[in-house]
Amino acid sequence: MNNKYQLIYEGKAKKVFSHDDADKVFIEFKDDATAFNALKKAKFEGKGKLNCLISARIFEHLIKHNIPTHFLKLKNDNTMIAQKIKVIPLEIVLRNIAYGSLCKQTTIKSRTNLVKPLIDIYLKNDELNDPLITKDRIELMNILSSKDLDLMIDLTLKINIILKNFFKNIQLQLVDFKLEFGYDFENKILLGDEISPDNCRLWDLNQNNDTIVSLDKDRFRNDLGGLLEAYSEIYSRINNFIELN
Repeated sequence: MNNKYQLIYEGKAKKVFSHDDADKVFIEFKDDATAFNALKKAKFEGKGKLNCLISARIFEHLIKHNIPTHFLKLKNDNTMIAQKIKVIPLEIVLRNIAYGSLCKQTTIKSRTNLVKPLIDIYLKNDELNDPLITKDRIELMNILSSKDLDLMIDLTLKINIILKNFFKNIQLQLVDFKLEFGYDFENKILLGDEISPDNCRLWDLNQNNDTIVSLDKDRFRNDLGGLLEAYSEIYSRINNFIELN
């Protein structure tokens, strides 16, 4: 990124820089992969580019379906231009199928199809290890109003319907995903962060047997290998689908 732009924030997978327009930012995607709250780390050349391009395509699809997002356009293959938002320090996780931490923390069996989507909310705080948090605790901490929290949950449920259909069209099952939101300069809630195989659990539906084939960050978490190949496959499927439609 050009030296004239100030680094505002650096996270595990992205850097946020100032823009000529004070209401916008540049978001540069890094090649770093992290898991278990950054206890496990590695670098994969080209991962940032793939996540940026996948996110851009998905944001464009959501915008067409009237979901308010921070995404404006791509600057280049690994940098997007977005609305500057004040990030709400909550992570909204929606689960369609029981897997991972849900099964470790409850008696629900792995791979159970949930009768309705489950929404879990986590406090975005590395020092506290992003704990699961209740609505009452959110209110107690004065993070945001119950009206705004309800709006975020409603948006998450709408996004789930759109994304489930979108991924099903490219032979992927949306198991679960994590979203982040923020306020723009008009105090309007926008979907922020990214939507990519880093924060979506995606299983390949092109399987003849009952084996799970993950095309997401579980390939890194669980030492399955083939992370870049999986992300490339998702980008290829998305592009093919968009070109045909």
